[in-house]
Amino acid sequence: MSEFRIHHDVNELLSLLHVRGGDGAEVYIDLLQKNRTPYVTTTVSAHSAKVKIAEHSKTPEDFLRKYEELKSKNARNLDPLVYLLSKLTEDKETLKCLQQNAKERSEMSANVTSSSTTSFSIPATSTKMSMQELEELRKKLGNVTASASVPQSAEVIRKMLRDRHNKKNPTQPIPVFPNWVYDRPALIGDFITSPTPMGDPVVAIGTMPLPVQEQALVEDLLYVLVGVDGRDVTAQPVLGRQSRSFIVDPSLDMSIKELVNRILPVASCYSTITRFTEEKSSFEYGQVNHALTAAMRTLMKEYLILVTQLEHLHRQGMLSLQKLWFYIQPTMRTIEVLASIATSVEKGECMGGSTLSLLHDRTFNYTGDSQAQELCLYLTKAASVPYFEILEKWIYRGIIKDPYSEFMVEEHELQKEKIQEDYNDKYWDQRYTIVQHKIPSFLQKMADKILSTGKYLNVVRECGRDVTCPDAKEVLYTLKERAYVEQIEKAYNYASKVLLDFLMEEKELVSRLRSIKHYFLMDKGDFFVHFMDLTEEELKKPVDDIIPPRLEALLELALRMSTANTDPFKDDLKIDLMPHDVITQLLRVLAIETKQEKAIISADPTDVALSGLEAFSFDYIVKWPLSLIINRKALTRYQMLFRHLFYCKHVERLLCNVWISNKSAKQYSLHSAKWFAGAFALRQRMLNFVQNIQYYMMFEVMEPTWHIMENNLKLASNIDDVLCHHTSFLDNCLKDCMLTNPELLKIFSKLMSVCVMFTNCMQRFTQSMRMDGEMNYLTLEHGTMEGPPTQSERTEEAEKKKLTSKFLAEHVDFLQSDSSFEGTISKFDSNFSTLLLDLLDKLSIYSTNDCEHSMINIIYRLDFNGFYTDRLERMAVERSQKAAA
Repeated sequence: MSEFRIHHDVNELLSLLHVRGGDGAEVYIDLLQKNRTPYVTTTVSAHSAKVKIAEHSKTPEDFLRKYEELKSKNARNLDPLVYLLSKLTEDKETLKCLQQNAKERSEMSANVTSSSTTSFSIPATSTKMSMQELEELRKKLGNVTASASVPQSAEVIRKMLRDRHNKKNPTQPIPVFPNWVYDRPALIGDFITSPTPMGDPVVAIGTMPLPVQEQALVEDLLYVLVGVDGRDVTAQPVLGRQSRSFIVDPSLDMSIKELVNRILPVASCYSTITRFTEEKSSFEYGQVNHALTAAMRTLMKEYLILVTQLEHLHRQGMLSLQKLWFYIQPTMRTIEVLASIATSVEKGECMGGSTLSLLHDRTFNYTGDSQAQELCLYLTKAASVPYFEILEKWIYRGIIKDPYSEFMVEEHELQKEKIQEDYNDKYWDQRYTIVQHKIPSFLQKMADKILSTGKYLNVVRECGRDVTCPDAKEVLYTLKERAYVEQIEKAYNYASKVLLDFLMEEKELVSRLRSIKHYFLMDKGDFFVHFMDLTEEELKKPVDDIIPPRLEALLELALRMSTANTDPFKDDLKIDLMPHDVITQLLRVLAIETKQEKAIISADPTDVALSGLEAFSFDYIVKWPLSLIINRKALTRYQMLFRHLFYCKHVERLLCNVWISNKSAKQYSLHSAKWFAGAFALRQRMLNFVQNIQYYMMFEVMEPTWHIMENNLKLASNIDDVLCHHTSFLDNCLKDCMLTNPELLKIFSKLMSVCVMFTNCMQRFTQSMRMDGEMNYLTLEHGTMEGPPTQSERTEEAEKKKLTSKFLAEHVDFLQSDSSFEGTISKFDSNFSTLLLDLLDKLSIYSTNDCEHSMINIIYRLDFNGFYTDRLERMAVERSQKAAA
């Protein structure tokens, strides 16, 4: 079971139990995944569990009756559920909690019911109801009870099935039998029950001599055995799914009546089988049920031939009641088994795979009864033929031809083009899905492989290539599963190889992934230097002012001027300007399915306009079928990693620019250089932090993880392995780059913000110093080698003075006393040190408690000389003291 399915089931269970508060479903999911075992409930364990529950139950008869009813309906996962319930009976604490919960829910429902009850007008006790009113009331109550207990008519069920099918397949409506097939009961072959008797016999049969009674009853029974009422033995109307009962003349001799009552169950079974075959042969019930009814009719021919032969003996006066009983006994077992199967299929409302599951289970349950087992085996083989024809087309050619929606694999209309547009598009998972109740029990273990086999071939077919498995053989039902399991295995291996070779060799999947790595994981250093140099001014603008075609042109220029020019897939790289910065995007993703999700979604959008740098990202054009692997979800993860690295590279460039401007600022005279030395030291610490973080992400996370994925792809045997390895690579990169932990992400975001604010402050101050120097320079009455300044030079000098004065007026705060600026630098130093210590402290906790051993490498790189070790140790001691308190 996938993690998302567990999450859904746990949430549903919590809502059913009305559990509120606590830590939500996440805690329970972790416990389930850690403690689950591949335990399979056996017949013995299910029986012992059933006995245990019956012992603890206040009404064991009701429980056992319900169990047998569900068992007869072929309910899926019944035995595992009973086993789970038996385990719950041993857990006193859980039982107490469930009882309390049930009590609260019953009180709640009682309150709701009492508040919304409808008032009924009850006659006063002083007035008496007449006999006529009492009789009318009795009839009304009887009608209501009868309508509630009688199930839906066959016509209503057929219409419901027909509408459901036509809704799913509007282009392929189900053929419908003409109405006269159902309007003429004589065509059915079952008893025609009339509300009024055909006519009273002239003479009661009990008054006749015994030989006459016997001959009359033999003739009646020969009629009853083929679904026609006799004179003294008549069929009762059937309500719902009940068995047919008969009325025998009460005046009949007791010895003859006893023998008649022994034979009548055969007629009842015949009636059940006839009704079943007539009803289930309709198109609405599917091909499997149709094949089953055809096989039953074939078996019933022998029975009808026997009755015809007995009738011939009767005409010759050679058939007595004892002989009839003797001749009918060998077929009784066959008729009983057929009627039992018909009743079970009818009760369980089985179609397609569920019908085959029931037949398969019956075949195994009749082990020891060779006649019944051979009969069930014949029926299962016959019924499985249309199902296996659908299966063969699916596993050998990747085509679903399932006109009556019986097959275990269901097709959904999804557009493969959306796989590159929609992040939540689940084409690969949802285009074809398994329908659990349609899986025959003998194919349960192979269901996933059957699904994958057809999916693989279908992908290749949608690329315009016709594929057919060379090892294709007819799949036949047998009690030895190995026969069809081997066929499915061969088809699966062929389909896996065909699709894998198609993607790896013809579509060059690995080369595509390398191309994506060049750009999204910053593999091409010279390309990024060129690109960032070219787009620096453009990306500083607000995102609304940026012209995307200009960025595309600069990207093209950077690609042609760098080593990326040799990449054959470089033209698929595109520019994308995102609506959120990377931190907001990551926090939104991490908040999904948690308590913070609603808060983040309902939060007011920020009024701060994004700059081009914050919104910038790459995108990549991927065509079918590579989009199965490199889908929108995978590209979004690549974009998150790229935007994180790109922003770090941007901050590094800002700090390097500060270093360059600081070198030029050294030529200016300063009254006090204390704070300048502190600013240089802080800039170097920030640069060391950013460079080491980048080194860690690129060389200690992405490169090793990439090589692991590349080696795994060489060993992959099918496309699902490729998907798994690729997703695992991206997930590990995101996790080890601290992008999946909201706490670490927020601290890192604040650190980068402090670095950017520091660079802005230093750039403004350096520019102020430069302007100050230029102001002093401009105040000198300078001349040139050719003589005193001309009028135009004086005008230009005055303009420069004006601009410089304006700039200095805007940045007057930075030209105040040395002590105030020293305080600003000291504040930056304090904030940066506090956040960095906080980050290192959190990293040490996660690397120890959550076994995230790769993260401890950041601590070793940033604290290479033990500068922060003492502070971290003090923080650890304080934390342990708080925990103890």
